[in-house]
Amino acid sequence: FQLQASGGGLVQAGGSLTLSCAASGFSLARYAIGWFRQAPGNEREAFVYLINSSGTTDCVDSVKGRFAISRDNAKNTVYLRMNDLKVDDTGLYFCASVNIGVDLDYVPGDRRGQGTLVTVSS
Repeated sequence: FQLQASGGGLVQAGGSLTLSCAASGFSLARYAIGWFRQAPGNEREAFVYLINSSGTTDCVDSVKGRFAISRDNAKNTVYLRMNDLKVDDTGLYFCASVNIGVDLDYVPGDRRGQGTLVTVSS
């Protein structure tokens, strides 16, 4: 099982990026797949957005109206479209299966990729 994230880069505040999460060895459509962000110098892996097997999505409040998640079952890929990027969006973004943590929050599961770096400059 492998997840490969790509699409990160350096962008000015207000700009856009689209991240891709391609899976091999299993079908993304059968799992809740999420994007998580690890900010520079911070070990915490913060939940950003997810899409479950039914196509239902959920996200953190700070990205509502700016980010969107989608899935292409034929390409076995999940996308994160990020618009109106802010400096606080900077971090290492990785995709992973999603579990519910002890605090009833979304946490990365055992299927996870290596991440792609997003840097937003002011």
